Amino acid sequence: MPLDPQTADFLQMLADAGAKPFSDLPPSESRRAFSTLISMLPPSQAQLANVEDRRVPGPAGDIPIRIYTPKGEGPFGVLVYVHGGGFVIGSVEDYDPTCREVCAGAGCIVVSVEYRLAPEHPFPAAPEDAFAALNWVAKNASSFGGDPGRLVVGGDSAGGNLAAVMAQRARNAGGPELRGQMLIYPVTNVGEETDSLRDNAEGYLLTRADMDYFAGHYVTDEAALENPDLCPARADSLAGLPPAWVATCEFDPLRDDGEAYAQALQKAGVEVHSKRYDGAIHGSWNFFSSLELGRQLMDDAIDWLKTRLS
Repeated sequence: MPLDPQTADFLQMLADAGAKPFSDLPPSESRRAFSTLISMLPPSQAQLANVEDRRVPGPAGDIPIRIYTPKGEGPFGVLVYVHGGGFVIGSVEDYDPTCREVCAGAGCIVVSVEYRLAPEHPFPAAPEDAFAALNWVAKNASSFGGDPGRLVVGGDSAGGNLAAVMAQRARNAGGPELRGQMLIYPVTNVGEETDSLRDNAEGYLLTRADMDYFAGHYVTDEAALENPDLCPARADSLAGLPPAWVATCEFDPLRDDGEAYAQALQKAGVEVHSKRYDGAIHGSWNFFSSLELGRQLMDDAIDWLKTRLS
């Protein structure tokens, strides 16, 4: 399909505003640029019962988290969410609108994790923080109205990678038990050459140069590419993992990465619901308030979460 016209207009607006590729900027400026982009979007109109910031123990100090609680009577199912941004940019604050929307729509608690970013903290800092936060939630969910028996992990892009890693780590460690893994255009095989990487290298917000830039900051030892904590697609086995929802976008360098992982999960006997959003670009998840395709992606994720956390 052709690029969605509404999305094309959005990309043109960014170009007219002089937006630079992330790879043209140092990490500190890339982070500010991403925050500025998010601030330009219409905010979520979701009405919640409570939003609370906490700090929980991690492998290298406390990990900031933000807990979103929906209206209604608990205990609620819990989504442990890790944001995207190539392991270099993005924050709990940047993803505040998205997490509010998911919380209200799915009627679940969302715990958003502020994991350490590269290049200050390269691999394996991010998966170590994410899994520590998941374990804390599993042990303490009842203290904030959550049901520890109804846990799902989720994330987008780099966060989708971390969600897949959390699911594998939980399986390997014998817990926490998960109801599902929500993987939105996940990175699953860093450095893998794919058709979508070549075909969508430029012009669709996330570029190939951006991906090289992010990987260059995150991965300091090429030997780590064989580690499933970096490349979950390279795990010895995907059997026994929780049900997955995998979303990909047609005009996304990461499209084939996510779809190959979904197929590998299915081959391993994992229940998988996957969908490609034709005409859409990487980042559509964040643009739910501006793009109809982003809204559709959000609504589909919410519907799947309701099923898994019911």
